[in-house]
Amino acid sequence: MTSAETLELRAQNVTVTFGGASPALRSVGVTIRPGEITAIVGPNGSGKSTLLRAMGRLLRPTDGAVLLDGVDILKRPTRELARDLGILPQSPIAPDGLTVVDLVSRGRDPQRRFDQWAASDEDIVSLALEKTGMLELAHQRVDDLSGGQRQRAWIAMALAQETRVLLLDEPTTYLDVAHQLDVLELIQRMNTVDDATIVMVLHDLSMAARYADRIIALSDGEIVADGTPQEVITPAVLATVFDLEATVILDPLTARPHVLPGRRLGARG
Repeated sequence: MTSAETLELRAQNVTVTFGGASPALRSVGVTIRPGEITAIVGPNGSGKSTLLRAMGRLLRPTDGAVLLDGVDILKRPTRELARDLGILPQSPIAPDGLTVVDLVSRGRDPQRRFDQWAASDEDIVSLALEKTGMLELAHQRVDDLSGGQRQRAWIAMALAQETRVLLLDEPTTYLDVAHQLDVLELIQRMNTVDDATIVMVLHDLSMAARYADRIIALSDGEIVADGTPQEVITPAVLATVFDLEATVILDPLTARPHVLPGRRLGARG
């Protein structure tokens, strides 16, 4: 994978409004630092997925812009942008009957020249399958896989794409704890071994604190807190963002914050 050292993704005063409703995002400005894992957290309806989708060009901002290396992503050709920036939306759906190896091979599309399949493409797909533990399932249909296997297949596709920045919308949704750990460990290896910059939306605050270098907390379409896990996962921030009384302890395995929920403080829905 190409080094992500100098590739910077930045949301610049991004506002997103759907119809006549109140803005889902309100002039959000954030710079994703290259080489880090950034987790976006917040209650339902806070704008987490909207921000991620805007940064991945799945949504057009009502106002503001998203810049990659200083260039508005809306002005870059789709195939060219896909070489640098990838996004896995929540619960992606593969075409009926598609096998794992076919899905992962599609990750090579932005990188191939003149649509020609080369031996190097084959090697990259095989390596992506190996890294995600999917080699033995390469010829299984995606829709026959378990939830954890399916997530690993999609992540293998992202690995094969060799994007320098990868956006993941709730990659652990519907997975049990063991499979959550599998997926997050894989994402961490993509960051440390393959030098990928990762931005992911997560619901589990303790998991976010365990795996992210940086956490951005959203509420009502605005950034409320932005910093290290130790700076963001605090009782005060949890009360403000989630309307939650909680105790925060240090995880004895990682020395990262771990959240022990107490009670709701108000009547937020």
